[in-house]
Amino acid sequence: MISWHDPALFLVALFAGVLNSIAGGGSFFTFPTLLWAGLNPIIANATNTLALFPGSFISAWAYRHDMTLAQQKLPVIRLALISVAGGILGSVLLLSTPEYLFMHAVPWLLSFASLIFIFGNRITAWSLRHFHLSIPGIFFLQFLISIYGGYFGGGVGILMLAVLSLYGLEDFHSMNGLKTLLAGCMNLMATLTFVVSGHIDWHTGGLMMISATLGGWLGPAIAKKIPQTTLRQLVACVAVATSIYFFLTT
Repeated sequence: MISWHDPALFLVALFAGVLNSIAGGGSFFTFPTLLWAGLNPIIANATNTLALFPGSFISAWAYRHDMTLAQQKLPVIRLALISVAGGILGSVLLLSTPEYLFMHAVPWLLSFASLIFIFGNRITAWSLRHFHLSIPGIFFLQFLISIYGGYFGGGVGILMLAVLSLYGLEDFHSMNGLKTLLAGCMNLMATLTFVVSGHIDWHTGGLMMISATLGGWLGPAIAKKIPQTTLRQLVACVAVATSIYFFLTT
């Protein structure tokens, strides 16, 4: 049955798909919109994961030529398997969290994701002056990030870009392609967990998945035409406003 929320959900998911393939931060738009549409927090989070994961693979495919450098320097298959394991664990942790507790955690999760998004570049720059990751180090951090990604996921792309930078990758499009691939892996497994447990709103999730996938396909082409600074400033403003709103209403 068509809902009056559907046009807004479609457009927000389209924009989020584009954002995730360029600068990240799409969940700052889709997750609050799902709550606005009346979904309870855990089902909203699970449905959000379903909606956004196919766009990650579409974007990764669009970046496939740019990812050559990353594939030469990193064991991509092992990173993907680590992301799968972390995504499963994170999603199981989410389903083990009582709904009221998760709702009270949402403002803090959004605030954490907002800080990572806003200060990610500065954190990375500072870390580059003091740290350099080895292969075991990047495996461990990717596993922790994947658990967080399966549980909530806001800002997860920024965290992965920071880790890839600490390993020594410098080409943005190469890192972005790998980031979207790994995000897709963790979110795919989280989605399967949510499907099996019956925590997906299929009408809303299916509509948003189509839209976000289209956005993920368009994103890499748009990435070379729109200043990322402008997009990041927009996402940062929405992230802060959303965090404040949930602190005031929960």
